[in-house]
Amino acid sequence: MSDSAPRIAAGKPAAPADRIVSRRVNLVHKIPGFCGSSLSLVDVGCGNGATLAHLAEAFRSCTGMDLEGSYRAAFESAMARAGYTRGTFRIIDLDKEEPSEQFDRMVCFEVIEHFQSERTVRKLVQMLKPGGLAAISVPNKWWVFETHGAHLPFLPWNRVPFFSWLPRPLHDRWARARIYTRRRVVQLLERSGFRVLRASYITAPMDVLPEGRLKRMLTRTLFRTDTTRIPFLATSIFLECERPS
Repeated sequence: MSDSAPRIAAGKPAAPADRIVSRRVNLVHKIPGFCGSSLSLVDVGCGNGATLAHLAEAFRSCTGMDLEGSYRAAFESAMARAGYTRGTFRIIDLDKEEPSEQFDRMVCFEVIEHFQSERTVRKLVQMLKPGGLAAISVPNKWWVFETHGAHLPFLPWNRVPFFSWLPRPLHDRWARARIYTRRRVVQLLERSGFRVLRASYITAPMDVLPEGRLKRMLTRTLFRTDTTRIPFLATSIFLECERPS
């Protein structure tokens, strides 16, 4: 299994109103048997709680875990606005710590690429009860822009078009995080102990575009649906996984 790419940087959570959040949540609700009032849910890399606030009411208990303790206030505020008072925030560095709890369900969005070692993915499997389900997303290599940016010399703008399409050794030299093809992430998850049930492409939400005629046109045509069959129109890869019983 491959290990870390150089200079892995921490990610920035999506804002609660971002379309990428609603698209992920929509896809979670479509997974057969994923939600349930008797089930526990953990959000690994929960950040500001934007995702968990949309899902909490469908579960018995919800736990948000993140490396950054500075997100606690935003997490608790998001859960309160959602009317959910039983959410728990925990600080954990999975690269260095062993998980001590197991959950029925897991969401882990745009996190794996920031692990210092891909071996840490095995700990995600350990956090699920046997038979438990997980929804995971990672950045898609074939999107036009590098979603996490890069440490590029002499260039003030770090989201150069087609940078992510470079061969992996060159990409990893400057990238702030790993990036994945569907084949590569499926292989990683299966080697780590998951059973991958389904993999799809999340259509680019176009959140970065300013409001206006161009954005309205694109979000009503090419970028209208939550998923796409065309890799070049997708910012992320969405994976439905199971821990084998």
